[in-house]
Amino acid sequence: MAFTPKATDFTRSPYTGLTRESWIEAAHYLLDGVFGHIKKFTDPVIVPRSETRITYPHLSAPAEQQQIERQAEIFEGLTRSFFLAAPLIHDNPDATSDGHLLRDYYKAHILRACMRGDSLYVGSYEDLQEATHHASPNRCFQQTVETSALVIGLWACKTEIWDTYTKQEKDVIAALISSFAHAPTVPQNWRLFNMLDLAFLHAEGYQIDEEIMLDHASSILAYYAGDGWYRDGQSFDYYSVWAFQLYAPIWNVWYGYEHLPEIAAAFEENAHALIKTYPDFFDEDGHMNAWGRSTIYRFAAVSPFYGNTLLSKPSLDYGRARRIASGCLLQFLTREDLTKNGVPTLGFYGQFSPLVQGYSCAESVLWMNKAFLLLLLPASHPFWTEKENNGTWDALKGREVKTTVLNGPALAFSNHKANGTTYLRSGKVVKERGADHDLWCYGKLCYATKYPWESASQNEIESQQYVLKDDTSGEIQKANATFWHGEKDGVLYRRQFFSYGTDRETSWIQGINLADFAVPYGIFRADKLRIYHRPVSLTLGTFGFPDNDTQIIRKQKGDAQAVILKGYDATGHKKQLAFTIFNGWDKIEVLKSTGTNPDSAHSIVLYATTARKKEYGYEPYLLVSQTLTREDHEDFLDDDLFPLKNLHASDERGYSAFGKTILKFTDGTQKVIDFNGIEGNLQL
Repeated sequence: MAFTPKATDFTRSPYTGLTRESWIEAAHYLLDGVFGHIKKFTDPVIVPRSETRITYPHLSAPAEQQQIERQAEIFEGLTRSFFLAAPLIHDNPDATSDGHLLRDYYKAHILRACMRGDSLYVGSYEDLQEATHHASPNRCFQQTVETSALVIGLWACKTEIWDTYTKQEKDVIAALISSFAHAPTVPQNWRLFNMLDLAFLHAEGYQIDEEIMLDHASSILAYYAGDGWYRDGQSFDYYSVWAFQLYAPIWNVWYGYEHLPEIAAAFEENAHALIKTYPDFFDEDGHMNAWGRSTIYRFAAVSPFYGNTLLSKPSLDYGRARRIASGCLLQFLTREDLTKNGVPTLGFYGQFSPLVQGYSCAESVLWMNKAFLLLLLPASHPFWTEKENNGTWDALKGREVKTTVLNGPALAFSNHKANGTTYLRSGKVVKERGADHDLWCYGKLCYATKYPWESASQNEIESQQYVLKDDTSGEIQKANATFWHGEKDGVLYRRQFFSYGTDRETSWIQGINLADFAVPYGIFRADKLRIYHRPVSLTLGTFGFPDNDTQIIRKQKGDAQAVILKGYDATGHKKQLAFTIFNGWDKIEVLKSTGTNPDSAHSIVLYATTARKKEYGYEPYLLVSQTLTREDHEDFLDDDLFPLKNLHASDERGYSAFGKTILKFTDGTQKVIDFNGIEGNLQL
């Protein structure tokens, strides 16, 4: 059953109606679904599994490994549900869920998780090292992540739970936290988990190694790429916002402002940089994009809003932040398919295995509940009292588009008033050849808030990706590296390489230069092939379209072809997509698929095809197309479907192998596509 709020106020919250009381209702809705599986007070937070092939505990693993994974699962369920329970307990110490007094349940189970010999003991770092026979002296364990969630929860309801333990009980809990706080960690966002553990222990009077703290904190700062975004490993993704930009402000309050003020000031400056543009990452409804790994965490994407409130000088537009946070919450909680057996699925909306990763278990999804830390803000806080506003979306009119380009994290996101959608184009991506999951998460040409990414049903066709086929060998090559150049005169330039990394020298042979820009209903592309080995065939897919009573319409104007899809998503909402091909393409095909779309059981991908037949010689290189979307069934205008009036290329044969290409449009505007100069500024 989908969530329906009872407490609403459309005067203070004209866009969503949600209030602080609505959020409390939502927290109980989610927590009650979890506690519906806890039959006895002594039972751990373990929920039914909807997926057993990818996630852990891995059923095919040796019994010893399964036991270690079971301990991790118990801890994940406990601490990640605590993100929900702790604010509720702090707000109302007598809060219950499915008949259990939350304060008593978590107090008892936190202690049990830390007590050696208890059946629910989750293991210290040393215990787990011994259980794995010291296979690696630097091995890390999931428990490190969960100890940081634990200390956030203990801090959130300090008076109600932590302060009620005896000194002996606190020492037991602190010993387990310390074992992971001082142990090796993953050299990326995980450092923050150790930092919070250390900070909590220090604040509670326990001895810590401050040299380790300094090393972690300075290293985290070194990952900063600008514009509020941190590089997490090689990639940029939501970990920048639901880890770096939440945990660093908490650390500032617990430790940094007092003991490492220069580092704390840098964390604060970076947090302010994020909030300048991050609200425009969401669409007109407050919806987020499916992009990057771990998107089962969903509305945890609003976490930096709470983090910003902790800064010494918050910079949040509270009315805008609440509008986005509530809109993002409703994006998921209003979906019937979000939960199964009362618990959120491992997917974006419903269960969707293509985006699930092996480090997750059934309870991992509860990390999304860190959004409910906003409930730690009292009812009198301006986050709850200021009137909702829609920021950029209130300012845009008609067919206007606002594009934000961030060169540090290689992100370009555009807000389109005509359809209320935010499109995201990213770069600085390198993934292993054949790692389709990673390409779906990071390597799409474009992501759209209203069209979560589609996985592949056929190897030769990918949604929002180019796929190259060697017609001689039959080898399929996918663009697994996206280099960033940046924007010039309103056009975003990137470079993709096919099968990058197999041989660094030859990796640069088969590629494509990307040039794209926003139009009122979508993204227009004028990309240029840079390939040597031929003959080859090429496909380009659109967004995946939910196939529920879909109407397929074909149109043509001169040499340009368009296919329009009209239909509905899984909730009955009207959807429309149009794909137009111009120069360089042969035709548009229709691919129907099942089980590859996060929004709908059945889906359609439109894709363009072309072939380069000459083994050696001069052929057309420029590939011009556009993808448009609408959230209604009103017909696209011809000037939207066929906006290109003419194309002028400055090279001798009009093939745009070199020189500039001028695109002139029916509305009298033009765009100059100029790839000259990008070779010297390709960034990863």
